Amino acid sequence: MNEVTRIDYTGTGLSEDEVASTPWQQAKLWVDEAVERSGAQADVPEPHALSVATVDAHGIPNVRTVLMRFFDERGPGFLTNTLSAKGRELAGNPGVAASLTWPSMFRAIRFRGRAVLLERDEVTDYFGSRPWGSRISAWASRQSEPATSRAELEAAYAMYAARWPDLGNVDDVPVPDFWGGYRIVCDEVEFWGGRTNRLHDRLVFTRVADGSLDDALAWSRGRRQP
Repeated sequence: MNEVTRIDYTGTGLSEDEVASTPWQQAKLWVDEAVERSGAQADVPEPHALSVATVDAHGIPNVRTVLMRFFDERGPGFLTNTLSAKGRELAGNPGVAASLTWPSMFRAIRFRGRAVLLERDEVTDYFGSRPWGSRISAWASRQSEPATSRAELEAAYAMYAARWPDLGNVDDVPVPDFWGGYRIVCDEVEFWGGRTNRLHDRLVFTRVADGSLDDALAWSRGRRQP
């Protein structure tokens, strides 16, 4: 058996006196601090990396990491090929869980709720902001489908690159019908703060009424055992 590596978590945790009054305010604070640290200390290389868990038609969980490209009082959002495995699974069961994890900061945020499709204008606006090569790859990749080789993928990329050359315009490449995104409408948001001796903090906002992530009346707050 390999030797177990043990690291004592030296985070400052999160107390009831410190936590913001709404899950949105607390999440925005932590996300902003992770983004700032990614530039200052370079030990948070991808602060928006979001692990997204879905359930397939057989009830088997599936998880992957995407980038959180939208985040406001309505909830976190991400873009994807809607015909991918995650898209098919969300079409069958919109229940979803996701997490942002920053190990070097001893922090994580967990979101649980349901996925709803992003409005098409949000998708179109964001697609136009992507680098030209990323827009081409959205067409070239049939996400989650079997691929015979790397050469097959590169040939598809070359074909679409020739069809829609880079002219420096946001509409050089049309938005694929199958390319879209989802927003997580949260019913629960948990803030995890690592502390020494594994006595971590877990402060949880649970939905009790309709309202956004920034509506204090829509949420109750509690603590869970670590």
